[in-house]
Amino acid sequence: MDPDALRQVMEELIPFNKYIGVRVIEIDRGRVRLEVPFRPELIGDPIRLALHGGVISMLADAGGGAAVWSALEEPRARISTIDMRIDYLRPGKQETLVCEASVVRLGRRVGVTDMRLFHPSGPVESIATGKAVYNIVVPKGATGPTWPV
Repeated sequence: MDPDALRQVMEELIPFNKYIGVRVIEIDRGRVRLEVPFRPELIGDPIRLALHGGVISMLADAGGGAAVWSALEEPRARISTIDMRIDYLRPGKQETLVCEASVVRLGRRVGVTDMRLFHPSGPVESIATGKAVYNIVVPKGATGPTWPV
């Protein structure tokens, strides 16, 4: 997929991403880096002032889907989440949250990704990791995945 088109979809055309403030930082074939700037509304634990787990899992899911999409040639392809696992390793801070996601396997109908979430300041420690499986629907007559299978 065209990186500029993917950036526009992720930042502007998906209403929830736009509301949360998702920004595409880097796109390579089968790999993306997204971030969400901190806002006080993203706190999930008012005592520890930790990010809400839903923000962390949302960014992981968006990153995984974008990584699969970045590996496809067909811009009309649609991606949907089949399954996702998130391991929360430490509380999210009041800082920008980053997700690096990469494709592990891409088939005709299914893509598998790994995700790592962290804060870019200071020593880079993962606050969460994830693995997800995505359904790929390519319109009839269109070209399918071109990733090495």
